[in-house]
Amino acid sequence: MTSTHPTGDPALPELGGRAPTLAHVARLAGVSPATASRVLTGSARVSDAARSRVDEAVERLGYVRPAGSRARRSGTVAAVLCEDGCRVLGDPYFARLLWGVRRELNGRAPLVVLMAGRADEWRATIGYLRGGHAEGVLLVGARRDQAGPLARAAGGAPVVLAGRPLDEMPLPYVDVDNRGGALAAVRHLLGAGRRRIGTIAGPADLGAGVDRLEGYRLAAEEAGMGVTGLVCRGDFGRLSGERAMDRLLQRRPDVDAVLAASDEMAVGALSALRRAGRRVPDDVAVVGFDDAPVARQVRPRLTTVRRPSEDLGARLARELGAHTGGRPVAERAVVLRTKLIIRESA
Repeated sequence: MTSTHPTGDPALPELGGRAPTLAHVARLAGVSPATASRVLTGSARVSDAARSRVDEAVERLGYVRPAGSRARRSGTVAAVLCEDGCRVLGDPYFARLLWGVRRELNGRAPLVVLMAGRADEWRATIGYLRGGHAEGVLLVGARRDQAGPLARAAGGAPVVLAGRPLDEMPLPYVDVDNRGGALAAVRHLLGAGRRRIGTIAGPADLGAGVDRLEGYRLAAEEAGMGVTGLVCRGDFGRLSGERAMDRLLQRRPDVDAVLAASDEMAVGALSALRRAGRRVPDDVAVVGFDDAPVARQVRPRLTTVRRPSEDLGARLARELGAHTGGRPVAERAVVLRTKLIIRESA
């Protein structure tokens, strides 16, 4: 008789079609069931090595802690920010989004903010969620393949994502119209007579990065504009925008406009253009995305696509409340409008 394993891995314990149990997790991790239980409840009395082995076993088995055996929930809403702390603390988008969440909660539930950018932060976040402390979970900035492990760690608590997921997890989400915003920005540049429009796209493993690039490509195709050599990538940060603009100028010195997928990258592009002796907007027009405070502080002030960050946070909390309260939810996806804000840079 051939044994069946959940992923076809012969090293996994035989389950015989049954759901994996805590005993299976402990056996695969090479620890006692008591140690496995301490890891799953977020106890600090576990070595890092044992915690890592248990976490790996949980992922390989697809283990979900039964809802009835979870620790007493504290009634909190956990906002998990899948970014390094330096990015979170330096980008006002996160503060504005969290303010919207808090405004909507209006004292009905405590808000706990978890950062899961580094490996140690990720382990601590997984441990907290597995401990059953959160009544609901908001995932912000989850990359491809991150939403699944975090949702499974929540073990039955409602989960809502900020941003369209790129994996196949059937989770509700709230997003902004990234594709439409980029499309409007490029159409504006084309209407101003720009014909060699480049873009500094965002990360390929994040929905916002994918959708903003798609909007740029749609506008280019609509206008019959070739994009050879006109697409570079950054990580939404200022330095990556500066470096990407340098690459664009090397590849296509005739570029006459650029859409950056974030205002921070647009500010980096301004620095690179200034260093190269290009005037903005006379020689090269620049459009950002977000309408962060920096868009009004730089000179020339940035034309940018405004996303409603506070409204996004408030809608996330509202959707989570609907799921937590067991009320029927009409849509799995909610997409908020963006708006092109025209200033001096384009």
